[in-house]
Amino acid sequence: MYIEKIKIKNFKCFENWFEVDFNQGVNIIVGNNEAGKSTLLEAIHLCLTSMLNGRYLRNELSPYIFNRKIERAYLDSLATRYPIQPPEIQIELFLAGDDALEDLRGNRNSERNDKARGLLFSIEFDKKYDGAYTELLKSKEINSIPLEFYQVQWLEFSREPATARTIPVKSALIDSTSTRVQSGSDMYISRIVREFLDDKERVAISQAHRRLKDAFKADYNVGAINERLAEATKISRKEVSISVDMSSHNAWENSLMTYIDDVPFHYIGKGEQCIVKTRLALSSKKNREATILLIEEPENHLSHSKLNQLISDISTDNSGKQVIITTHSSFVANKLGLDHLILLREAKVTRIKDLNASDFFHKLPGYNTLRLVLSQKSILVEGDADELVVQRAYMDANAGRLPIDDGIDVISVGLSFLRFLELATALKIPVVVATDNDGDLAALEKKYAKYKDVDHIKICYDPVVDRGDLVLGDKPFNYNTLEPKLVKSNSVETFNKLFGKTFDLDGLHRYMKNNKTDCALAVFSGQARIQYPEYILDAIAI
Repeated sequence: MYIEKIKIKNFKCFENWFEVDFNQGVNIIVGNNEAGKSTLLEAIHLCLTSMLNGRYLRNELSPYIFNRKIERAYLDSLATRYPIQPPEIQIELFLAGDDALEDLRGNRNSERNDKARGLLFSIEFDKKYDGAYTELLKSKEINSIPLEFYQVQWLEFSREPATARTIPVKSALIDSTSTRVQSGSDMYISRIVREFLDDKERVAISQAHRRLKDAFKADYNVGAINERLAEATKISRKEVSISVDMSSHNAWENSLMTYIDDVPFHYIGKGEQCIVKTRLALSSKKNREATILLIEEPENHLSHSKLNQLISDISTDNSGKQVIITTHSSFVANKLGLDHLILLREAKVTRIKDLNASDFFHKLPGYNTLRLVLSQKSILVEGDADELVVQRAYMDANAGRLPIDDGIDVISVGLSFLRFLELATALKIPVVVATDNDGDLAALEKKYAKYKDVDHIKICYDPVVDRGDLVLGDKPFNYNTLEPKLVKSNSVETFNKLFGKTFDLDGLHRYMKNNKTDCALAVFSGQARIQYPEYILDAIAI
């Protein structure tokens, strides 16, 4: 049994309807901060358990779980002649798998699909309060969503009420970065350890804890202290004493402390905490029985080797479960498989496997796999030398700030501009291409014709084809790359001073062609400013 797709309406960052399909096995959700990765996991878990942040949501409704734009539009409308209806939240899970899901079949979903099997969690205005709400509207005193008139519904698509017992699909939300401490103990790890135990073991621990209480009370020093307390308070006719808390049958759980090599858990390193939490969570009885594992950013606090170890655990321990992971890490994405990658940006979803450039991104090593996806804006260049020059040009034009300081990532992509542009088009990422014209304007225009009218993509190149007499070996020198265009925009003297050389024009062209990166580094690091070709200045005006 697995989640086929989820539909979310007005929950947190998701405005109006948002929809995403899932694989039966591993799914990797990638997106920038605030893209909605964590919210997506919360929505899935909420629809399967009716719980948010470990508590039943129906008892703790808050206006902050509504999309802020939707809430603002509603409140603004109250000052007009035609106020809109109070907003609603809906989360729908469409499930697939074996016959155990048949009882969930019905048309209680936004698609009115009576063949669908799934669950609906909704937070909506309760019509029985129409009269009271109308009176409140007249008072013009509504400053937030009137949650007192709302109802929470947790239903099967069959229209029957959903309960934990009637839902055959079980989820486990694993957030190894969660740290809530109570009585000195990390509550997350304590809960996992409790879930790891069976009923017989729980009874054994409870009995051991009770014996501990008896031993504590019987201690001579504790007895002496209690006698003094009783004497000091005898006027109240009540006996005061101290002991171990045994006020509930599970008192031992509240005082549970987890140790690693005899060190309290919260004192060990964050990376080791992350590893231990995830391994125990994957192994706990509750999560072994879960059919869906939801894992929040497993890479946090981990070195490369530790992350490799953790990802191996996740890869081998899911035992056929559906796994949905959020991450910022290209390493996690590559290790678990790019076929499973779901790119999330501004409530739009793209899968790498659906792109024509899919095979290229599969083979692309290192951090570049996700760099474009996680950028706010990008400037694509051909090589390292181009990247350094563009960075310095931006700094000179923006009071010394690097592009990345303004959310702009300059990425060297070799000759793979078109593959990255396909990804940028799918996710509507603002992108500029800064490229050489290589002396063939017609070929360049043909190459990028598809992107000529795409409003978030800009192609920048020098529209002038330059020629000269220099020959290198048996080939004419290419005057239409970045280095000769830089020389054209300045002078031989400018670069001789920058490099500490005494070249003539042809000698300078030879030197800069053979030492591209060193020359670009000198430009980037130099005290003096130079002039840049117009197409570079156009590119940095992103």
